[in-house]
Amino acid sequence: MNKAREVLVIGGNRYFGRRLIARSLAAGDRVTVLNRGSTPPPPGAIALTADRNDERALTGALGGRTFDVVVDQVCYTPRQAEIARRVFAGRTGRYVMTSTVEVYAHLDSPAPVPESAVDPRAVVVDTTLPWDDPAFLEEHYGEGKRQAEAVLAAAPGLPYASVRVAHVLGGADDFTGRLAHYAERLRTGTPVAVPPVAQPATYIHVEEIAGFLYWAAGQDFTGPVNAASHGELTVGELCTAVAARLGTGEPVYEVTEGPEVSPFAFHRHYAMDNSRAVRLGFAFGDVRQWLPQAVAETLGKDA
Repeated sequence: MNKAREVLVIGGNRYFGRRLIARSLAAGDRVTVLNRGSTPPPPGAIALTADRNDERALTGALGGRTFDVVVDQVCYTPRQAEIARRVFAGRTGRYVMTSTVEVYAHLDSPAPVPESAVDPRAVVVDTTLPWDDPAFLEEHYGEGKRQAEAVLAAAPGLPYASVRVAHVLGGADDFTGRLAHYAERLRTGTPVAVPPVAQPATYIHVEEIAGFLYWAAGQDFTGPVNAASHGELTVGELCTAVAARLGTGEPVYEVTEGPEVSPFAFHRHYAMDNSRAVRLGFAFGDVRQWLPQAVAETLGKDA
């Protein structure tokens, strides 16, 4: 029998984080969940309460605990990464940071981008920026993740991996409201705002990314890895899938030159190359095969 792993999940109390925790518990891992205490962890997990931005409080909450793996779901800034580097070096055998496709937001590539397109070792870190300002952080989300990865890449003694997550779809608990945006417009006949040329993007199902993070926690590779299902979708394909679920007519589009467009209506090609993860042994699904299921889950039985 394999020895149960000691797993720490920082954040992760909603959406694919909860699914990751459930998978780890089902596999027999001893799972500790650390957050600010606003939401209890799933049954079976150990709860620790601390603000991960407060290094002293974080260290105090952890006490003498050590872990086989830490999965950090809520590392958004280089300051947070620096705290994690200091606290977890020597305390865990592996540190997995949940990153994002948004690290590539400043690029405009006609082909799916590989991890090498953003090398964290070459990213300049500036901890003096106002990372504690929510408005600044929201506007610089991708940059915050890039710099957080850079801090970890430079950390001696902390074997890390950063999972760059594609746009996530599926689940009745999808809190983003992005598919609901299309459902409301299709029901009412309101035009969907799109750019003159709506570019495709890569996506991943909520269950698939939970499985990917669980898998990544048990591997030994380091550095960034892209997590995206096979295939790309345009906003038109998403709208067609929602219309098929609702039984409405074809969507009506309104072309705009401005930045205010509907969710997933991208001005630039927003696709990631998943070949590194495939070479490492993960088997992704195909986005067009699971899309109808994802739409049905999110919009519900009465859609």
